[in-house]
Amino acid sequence: MFGRRRKKKVEPEGASDEFETERSDESAAASDESAAASRVKLPPAPRPDGPWDVSELHAPGEGRVDLGGLFVPGVQGMELRVEVAGDAIVAATIVLKDSAIQLQAFAAPKREGIWDEVREEIGAGITKQGGIVDEVEGPLGWELRAQVPVQLPDGKSGMQVVRFVGVDGPRWFLRGVISGQGAVQPQAAGLLEQIFRDTVVVRGDGPMAPRDPIVLRLPSDAQMVPDGIQQEPAEAGSRFAGGIDKLQRGPEITEVR
Repeated sequence: MFGRRRKKKVEPEGASDEFETERSDESAAASDESAAASRVKLPPAPRPDGPWDVSELHAPGEGRVDLGGLFVPGVQGMELRVEVAGDAIVAATIVLKDSAIQLQAFAAPKREGIWDEVREEIGAGITKQGGIVDEVEGPLGWELRAQVPVQLPDGKSGMQVVRFVGVDGPRWFLRGVISGQGAVQPQAAGLLEQIFRDTVVVRGDGPMAPRDPIVLRLPSDAQMVPDGIQQEPAEAGSRFAGGIDKLQRGPEITEVR
């Protein structure tokens, strides 16, 4: 960490400036560290347009697919794919034509938002892997627009354009990964962004360690549709960077409305 060097004070003749210079650098570094800590520990921002906590809606299941830890809005013609890690379902991907958004919810501290810190982790991981990251303020707040290294079906290396969005809620954090045309042309992602806003998170009252994934489940009336395995972004060095290569494609649900 680099602290900003302060101007030296004018000292009496014969006095050494070594102590003052060292002290200034240490003070500046401490100030920067304190500022970083303040950014990380900010409380969650208001969410007037969602995503929602289950306690904030009278009928959270109305017009939404019940996945246990998430209520995901149902949209005509969408495909809902669940992703598994081990024996647990930990993410859901909504596919609409040539775009998709993966939703994953995590436990978070009661009074602290973690999206600022998570963005730094994702960006550092992608950069370390040789990718490119740009932090911008989009329709859902601060997000990362990235080119993530992937291995193509023919074995060659390539780049996949993705958008990482996130929102802090009460004791939870919801992350979305937008891919396809919704990432290449963000202006075409309006419906995916609305799905993200309308998603309801069910954190539960039980104890959970911060950053543990909120486990999902299949809806009782799910209609399974077989499909092939699709190439996903490579590991980016953070469990919040998608961790998509470690997730396996699970059953798929075709939502007809």
